[in-house]
Amino acid sequence: MTYPIRPIAEADWSAFGDVLAEGFNWTPHPVQSERFKREIEFDRTLAAFDGDTIVGCTAVYSFRMTVPGGPIPVAGVTAVSVLPSHRRRGVLSALMRRQLTDVRERGEAVAALYASETPIYGRFGYGRAAGQLALSVDKHGADFVRDAPVDPALRLRVAKPAEARADFERLFAAVVTQRPGLYERNSAFWDNVLADEEFDQHGAGVLRSLIAEDDQGVRGYALFRVKSEWDANGLPAGELRLNELFAADPAAYALLWRGVLDRDLVTKIVSPARPVDDPLFALVANPRHLRARWCDDLWVRLVEVDTALTARSYAAPVDVVLEVTDETCPWNSRRWRLSADTTGAECKPVDDEPDITLKAASLGSAYLGDGTLIEDFGAGLLGEHTPGAVRALSTAMSWSPKPWGALVF
Repeated sequence: MTYPIRPIAEADWSAFGDVLAEGFNWTPHPVQSERFKREIEFDRTLAAFDGDTIVGCTAVYSFRMTVPGGPIPVAGVTAVSVLPSHRRRGVLSALMRRQLTDVRERGEAVAALYASETPIYGRFGYGRAAGQLALSVDKHGADFVRDAPVDPALRLRVAKPAEARADFERLFAAVVTQRPGLYERNSAFWDNVLADEEFDQHGAGVLRSLIAEDDQGVRGYALFRVKSEWDANGLPAGELRLNELFAADPAAYALLWRGVLDRDLVTKIVSPARPVDDPLFALVANPRHLRARWCDDLWVRLVEVDTALTARSYAAPVDVVLEVTDETCPWNSRRWRLSADTTGAECKPVDDEPDITLKAASLGSAYLGDGTLIEDFGAGLLGEHTPGAVRALSTAMSWSPKPWGALVF
């Protein structure tokens, strides 16, 4: 059975939301639903219909995301769900194939997403491209190394987040190009970052902020909540929940972390998502106290292999012929010669014998500068026909700092 697919109209919004609520076991407050509606680009939604009923859906955000070398247009895939009553009928496959075709027609060579269930997206050519760390820091173990950077010109300012929004936006715009995976935020995204209704707080109190600044302006900020608690002996046992922390330079970064770690009446600091190469690991004298837990972050898909590989920068020279297999985007299934160095890249179709045979998902995983190329090779999931070719490709596509998206979309 086939299910017609089309973008939704505003009149379909409630039914679209019902599918998401069922698929994600989520009951949003009406205000949250309205916020999400302001984020959504209706012409970039897709819904599968069984008669008049929406049974599956997905959407895309039009992002500019930083990749090695700078920002490019990226399709940010979101809101992927199918009603439980219509699972295993090909609804999701049809939606994903249609979406990737639409992305290609819009001229976007790369798509990215956050995976609610990771086994799903490798089937459609997405590769695990970034990781993140959840931190749980005991305050007593958070001493800094002696030579942590200090700038006497810097000072901390306590600010109400809603009143300092312009400062946050300017600072984030200044740092968004510093790390692959970060993407520009529009007004609707900032509305969500700073949302502070009672149902946004999850029992952890109002949103708070610290700003690091000097006489020339803001150099960093931290957004957090503090859940106030006391133990049975009347001693403080508060928990600070860090939402995000960004800074333009190491001294501002260190000062903000000290401000967070030194919060009065707090014994524990938790952050659900930090980059895997967070400089905090170098600042803290005993990084074991950061108690880090790894999880996957962004997943990336090369929609147009040649355009995507030409658009990014490379850390080292490489000249390889890649035989790409791609069931979902068959236009990518062929041999490509990637010739790149630190000054630029060219990727063109060839008939030469391949140095590496790999799936599109493996290339997607490596695209932001980290990923699973070496893992896939070690696991026997890609073929190396020229000795050393996989290592050469992995080295050339690697990047520092490592990728991280920072904010789930």
